[in-house]
Amino acid sequence: MSKTIRVVAAVISRDGKYLITQRRETAVLPMLWEFPGGRVEQGEDDKAALRRELRERLEAEVDVGEKVGERRHDYAGYTLELVLYAATLKKDWIVAKRVRDYRWVPSTEFDDHTFPDADQRTMDLLLGLTK
Repeated sequence: MSKTIRVVAAVISRDGKYLITQRRETAVLPMLWEFPGGRVEQGEDDKAALRRELRERLEAEVDVGEKVGERRHDYAGYTLELVLYAATLKKDWIVAKRVRDYRWVPSTEFDDHTFPDADQRTMDLLLGLTK
């Protein structure tokens, strides 16, 4: 039986663009792009985990809104539960603290960035590309 890991991520938009972050060279699935977020720790609820992860990775403070999508994806040796929430930045600046890079991109440019499979399937669902 494989281990299940729950991960939360924020869908943050501004002026028609979405905030995406790039994984560091030493991370699992290195150098791939994703919506910012991270792992839910034991005893933590999704929204608290998302606020903590964004603070740790981007020094960002956010208001977390409604859940906008959820996907399960099987990787070799584990299952990922990815839950996306709408979120709003409380301040305009962020710092790439525990990510390699970040960018604001329109959804039309998502294909220019390589995302992990779970993220790609969830983005396609959000954008109405698949069911």
